[in-house]
Amino acid sequence: MLRAVGAVALAVLLAACTSAPAPVPLPPPPPDLGKFTSQQLTWTPCGQALDCAHLTVPLDYAAPDGKTVTVGLLRHKAAKQRIGSLVVNPGGPGGSGTATAAALAKTPAAAPLLDRFDLVGFDPRGVGTSEPRITCRTDAEQDADRASDIESDASPDGVKKQLAETTAYGAKCVEATKYGKEFLANAGTRDVVRDLDVLRAVLGDEKLTYLGYSYGTQIGAAYAEAYPRNVRALLLDGAVDPAQGLVDSLVTQAAGFQDALNEFTKWCTCPFAGSTEAFQRLVRPLVAKPLPAGTRKLSFEDSITGTFGGLYSRGDWPALKAALAQVAQGNGRTLLAFADDYYQRDPEGHYSGAIDAYFAVRCVDHTRVTDRAEIDRAHGEMLAGAPFLAGGTPDTSELDICSTWPVPPTSAEHTPRAPGLPKPLVVSTTHDPATPYRQGVDLARDLDGVLLTHEGVQHTVFLQGNVCVDRAGIAYLIGGTAATTRC
Repeated sequence: MLRAVGAVALAVLLAACTSAPAPVPLPPPPPDLGKFTSQQLTWTPCGQALDCAHLTVPLDYAAPDGKTVTVGLLRHKAAKQRIGSLVVNPGGPGGSGTATAAALAKTPAAAPLLDRFDLVGFDPRGVGTSEPRITCRTDAEQDADRASDIESDASPDGVKKQLAETTAYGAKCVEATKYGKEFLANAGTRDVVRDLDVLRAVLGDEKLTYLGYSYGTQIGAAYAEAYPRNVRALLLDGAVDPAQGLVDSLVTQAAGFQDALNEFTKWCTCPFAGSTEAFQRLVRPLVAKPLPAGTRKLSFEDSITGTFGGLYSRGDWPALKAALAQVAQGNGRTLLAFADDYYQRDPEGHYSGAIDAYFAVRCVDHTRVTDRAEIDRAHGEMLAGAPFLAGGTPDTSELDICSTWPVPPTSAEHTPRAPGLPKPLVVSTTHDPATPYRQGVDLARDLDGVLLTHEGVQHTVFLQGNVCVDRAGIAYLIGGTAATTRC
């Protein structure tokens, strides 16, 4: 599962959440998409038992005879009795579906699915192997942004600087991304869903079988609304609730990570991080004095981001414990590595581009928030629900970036409705830090789906070693039916 990404520690993590306006309906698809839905993919080997291709789609579906872009694909062909294709997306926004499919093709738990389906991963437009890629900052600029303390300056001058910086960020995205504003205006979930239906047709599937994790559940839910009768099965794990938006996410998801930290501290029982107060004593000094981390420094912002990264899965807790123990000894190297992984920075200092894609999609997917009082209210409530964040003013850059984004939103928060949709299976984890449990409960209700409750501390769980969840999910994807389950 790709972890959520973004340009600054807190904003990155907090994906959409707040009840709001009525849906922005998808206009009917243009009648002349035949040249796209009838295209023949050219699959070429790209790994053991793997093939890669590119799908051509319109840049702007309102002008299908105009410019085109491509969507990167990776396929592992079915080994036995083929049902069809199983299309997968890992989330983000900005996550690579091709990388996820390649990883799942090596996962023992996925073997029953690999027998029956062509496993197909896709990189949403602007992401990974798709062309063009959304590009904003250089690697050096990303490093400088993480090292900056501007987000901790809540003074009037500091807020003014933040606004200027985020306005400049949007301008960089326009300048560095091919087709500029035209591409950014068509980079949201609305257009990814249209690409997904073209992909379904090109793969030769009458109906879509889809596996989405985290933000990938938002793609799945939006597809269900737009094309309910084109769905065979939807498995949505780590659900994002389309009825929630940006402001309240600062509250609900911060509380989700506080909950995960509380569970971690019960497990850890270590003097340096055995409680929220102990964690605070450990990281708060980094606000004024970053810690040596090899040739770099561990800032307060990166210490929080690295901790976020370690809380996504209980399996990472031993490594997170070791990282925090190093911080207690004056060494920030391992916790910085957690933050690098979270931001998708490789050891050579190169970023994957997922950060920029994250903002480009989020800023057109949600209603803009420009009221500073509303933002400040959310921050106050967030700190009340997540005291482990105290020590620096929580970053407001995500809201500022979207408030000054160079193109308008193409979607809005709404309660999803999909009449005629076969029942989806929604997997929700009781202590999911990034997409809290309630979001899955609400999405299953709104789509008239089946809820699978996983008791644990983890963000997404299907095909990650839980036999109960895997058995139920595999039976659903192959057979098409599911019963309410608790694992």
